[in-house]
Amino acid sequence: MEATSKSEPGSDPPEIPSFLREAFEENYERLRLSTNQSLSPAARESAFTQVLLYWQKLRDIAERITETEVRLALPAQETPKGRSFVIEGVVDIVQESGHTVMYDIKTHDADFVRENQELYSDQLSVYAYIWEELRGEPLDETAVIATAIPSSLQQALNSGDEDHVSYELQKWNPLVEIDFDKGKVEETIRDFAETIDQIEDGEFDPPPADRLSERQPGQDALFATRVCNNCDARYSCPAYRMYITGSRKEEQINFRSYFMEAGSEVDRDARLDAGLQDTPSGDELGTL
Repeated sequence: MEATSKSEPGSDPPEIPSFLREAFEENYERLRLSTNQSLSPAARESAFTQVLLYWQKLRDIAERITETEVRLALPAQETPKGRSFVIEGVVDIVQESGHTVMYDIKTHDADFVRENQELYSDQLSVYAYIWEELRGEPLDETAVIATAIPSSLQQALNSGDEDHVSYELQKWNPLVEIDFDKGKVEETIRDFAETIDQIEDGEFDPPPADRLSERQPGQDALFATRVCNNCDARYSCPAYRMYITGSRKEEQINFRSYFMEAGSEVDRDARLDAGLQDTPSGDELGTL
């Protein structure tokens, strides 16, 4: 399964980018109000660029989607300790000439997905089981759409070289076909149920500190970069403290090191700018 680009950047009719911009701004405003979190103008523009690239690269699939945001649910599940839970997911479906494909959209980079397909196949196998066994509909393929922009494409965008952008866009294949195995469903649900019990019982054992310095399969990124930097509990994690200080004997928390690990300088500035923009002015404060 290969994704091919039918259009180059800027080749869409004017109404398409205009519609995407309008929908993007509406969705952003809705999320901003519901989460109370904002993005700086630069971050918002970067996010919209990703939307445009996603459309340009996967336009063929987007135009053939027959069902979007299909909610799948596996109810009445129970953990080993008797806790009830429901497994839910959201997918997109393409049905053509009796052939059905299920797409799961992830904000991950495609190379990581390809090198770590086992991390995604279990989830897709459960979704396939729900689709076929509970909905009673056949399924032929499952795939992940990895929407993260590759670093090489981002560098091309930063350079402003249209030929370079076009070349990198042609190289980018965000579509990763992943085989599903319904025979793995029972084991996957059991693992999920045991994890729920651990969470509810407050069992949050971190991985060994050495693991944080290991590179992820198929990636240059370390475990600490890809996993820990997305964990809100990292600042109180002993393994993360050891990783940051570089010594297991170090007991003092190096605040500057922690701060520097909170994303890149651009990320930190973007969050700061976004927060300042949403800060009420003196006149507005006087009316509160």
